[in-house]
Amino acid sequence: MLTGKQKRFLRSKAHHLNPIFQVGKGGVNENMSKQIEEALEARELLKISILQNCEEEKDDVVESLVTQTGAELVQVIGNTIVLYKESRENKELVLPS
Repeated sequence: MLTGKQKRFLRSKAHHLNPIFQVGKGGVNENMSKQIEEALEARELLKISILQNCEEEKDDVVESLVTQTGAELVQVIGNTIVLYKESRENKELVLPS
């Protein structure tokens, strides 16, 4: 679990990032989860936007992304989700303790 201090740190790091995935009409599927997992391994921190035409509830999208990728939810602002997952091989972010 991330502490408040760690989440603040990650939010500041995520501020300048652009969303690299979009959840649309089809919702979250296995293929998307796999791609997001690979992106998390490469980057550790990423933004995902939920499009207007997404038929799932925002909370359900967040829940399934976190469950399927094993990532930590940093924050949800509007229709943008910020996820963090420590990389096994490309560790770049050092979280404050």
